[in-house]
Amino acid sequence: MDLPLSAAPLAPVAAAPAEPYTVLLPAHQTAPLVFASPHSGRDYPAEFLAESRLDALTLRRSEDSFVEELFAAAPRAGCPLIHARFPRAWCDVNREPWELDPAMFDAPLPDFVNAASPRVGAGLGTIARVVATGEPIYRRKLSFAEAEARIAACWRPYHAALAALIADTVRRFGCCLLIDCHSMPAQTPVLGRMRPADVVLGDAHGTSCAALATRRVEEGLARIGLVVRRNEPYAGGYVTRHYGRPREGVHALQIELARGLYMDEARIERAAGFTRLQDELARLIEALAAADWTALRP
Repeated sequence: MDLPLSAAPLAPVAAAPAEPYTVLLPAHQTAPLVFASPHSGRDYPAEFLAESRLDALTLRRSEDSFVEELFAAAPRAGCPLIHARFPRAWCDVNREPWELDPAMFDAPLPDFVNAASPRVGAGLGTIARVVATGEPIYRRKLSFAEAEARIAACWRPYHAALAALIADTVRRFGCCLLIDCHSMPAQTPVLGRMRPADVVLGDAHGTSCAALATRRVEEGLARIGLVVRRNEPYAGGYVTRHYGRPREGVHALQIELARGLYMDEARIERAAGFTRLQDELARLIEALAAADWTALRP
């Protein structure tokens, strides 16, 4: 597929990780499923921590902390799992490669930069201006060369690896279901609803994957007692919309898990519910891996 241009203290790395992602492969892939966690990375470059206005804990507010651990059963069930090692606050691979805020930079940006997207407006472009809780990250303006270096070292390799996993899965099985794994802040109860959502499934309002796939995942989550909502407020980001091409046999579904299910959001620590949710998701992954997905072929 062609691509466009524990609660342990942080252990800063000297620079952006030499290996910006980890791919965990099964001994033998037995199902046309690929799991991905683009926002759970926590290898923070030392210079990033030194230059940020924010302390390490505040920077981590943007992470989907521990999500790759929640889905760690995927390789045992015969499905590959890829997860980023660099943090989302350093480079966000769930964005186009060039969604950049001109106000962050010390000189005009090239014409090909997408400076008008809603994500850029919110300060959450490919190179974020703020963390998820809204605090500005940087003390100074960045150079465009710095953005280019992060995109070259993190964004491109991650997407090259993800695209390769998808293409290989399509070759093996005739189709692929990419499950893009995220977490979301605990939601406030809404008037008229008995309980806020535990999970939001995003299929770009039915355009990024077959209804069968969304329904099967939704039913599996409901069986383990989770309240599931579709596309509200998260319908899917760049990964879901870019890779989800059902007519070509590639389906993409985003999963957002409420952090209150498994972690202390304030302290960024695994909570008592972590192991239980991990075990429940392992059973769900095993059931999905055992299902018949031939209907996803084009």
